[in-house]
Amino acid sequence: MAIVFVAIVVVLLLTHFAPDLKRLRNFSWLRGWQDQGAAQSSAELGLLVTIGLPALLCLAVQLALRGNVFGLPSLVVGIVVLFYCMGPRDLEQDVEAVDKAPDSDRRNEAAQALKPEEMSEPLPFEANAVVEAAFTAALRRVFGVVLWFAVFGPVGALLYRLAHLLAYTPAHAQALPATQQSLAQKFARLLDWLPAQLIALALAIASDFDAVLKAWRSYHAAHPQGYWSLECGFLGAIARASVDADVEAGDGHAVDTTDALVELDDAMTLIRRVLIVWLAILAVIVIAGVFG
Repeated sequence: MAIVFVAIVVVLLLTHFAPDLKRLRNFSWLRGWQDQGAAQSSAELGLLVTIGLPALLCLAVQLALRGNVFGLPSLVVGIVVLFYCMGPRDLEQDVEAVDKAPDSDRRNEAAQALKPEEMSEPLPFEANAVVEAAFTAALRRVFGVVLWFAVFGPVGALLYRLAHLLAYTPAHAQALPATQQSLAQKFARLLDWLPAQLIALALAIASDFDAVLKAWRSYHAAHPQGYWSLECGFLGAIARASVDADVEAGDGHAVDTTDALVELDDAMTLIRRVLIVWLAILAVIVIAGVFG
C-alpha cells in the first residue's frame, strides 16, 4: 500500500507541475483490439477481448515485478500506468481556461472542455450545469482511476480507463457494435459507482454535512431506483448542494449562487478538498500497515 500511496502522490504532482506531459496519453492502439473484439460472436466475448487482453498483459507485468528490488520496479510501473490512465485532459487547466477567458463567448467555449464526452449538445454556462460537469470530470479523470489503482494496482487503473474510452469517447465508442457499446457503458457505470459514493462521503466531511445528507435523501426520494443502483446522478445533486452551501458560507454574507464562474471555482476548491480527504485516509492506512 505504501508503493500505491507514493505512486498516487507522484502522479498527482506530475499532473499539476508538468501538465504538458498529457500528450503522452495516446490510446490509438486500442482500435486494433477493438477490431479483434468486434469480430467475436457475442458482445460479452468481444468486450472481454478488447478490454481483458490488455488488462491481462498489464496484470502479468504487475505480478512479475512484485517484490523485486524493494518494490522499485513496481513503483515505476505504477507511476507510468497511473499517469497514462489519468485524464486524459487536465481538469485544473480546463477550469483555469474558463477563469481566464476574456469574454463570455470565449468563456462558454472554454467550458465545453468540461462536459461529458457522451454529451452531444453544448454545455450551458450555468451554475448547476458547470458544477455537475466539473464533478463528473473529476470522477472520470481522477477519482475513478485513483480508486481502482489503489484497490487493484496498475491493472485497475487500466481497466477503468479502457472501459470509459469504449463507453463514452466517440472515437472508440462509435466504432463498437451497438451491443458492445451498451455493455461497455454498463461496465463503466459499475466502475463509477464506488468512487462516486466515496466522493459523496468525502464531500460530507469536507463541506456541509447537513447539505450533503439532505441532497442525498432528496435525490433518492425523487429517483426511487434504490441506493444500490448503478445510477450516479446523485453525485451531481450532492455537488450542487455542497457548492451552494460553501459559496453561501464563504465570507459570512449572502452570495449569488447562480453565478456560474463563482460556483465553478468553488467546485474546484471542493474537489481539491475531497482529494485531500482521500489522500489522508490512504496515508492513515499506510501508517497503520507500517506500525500494525
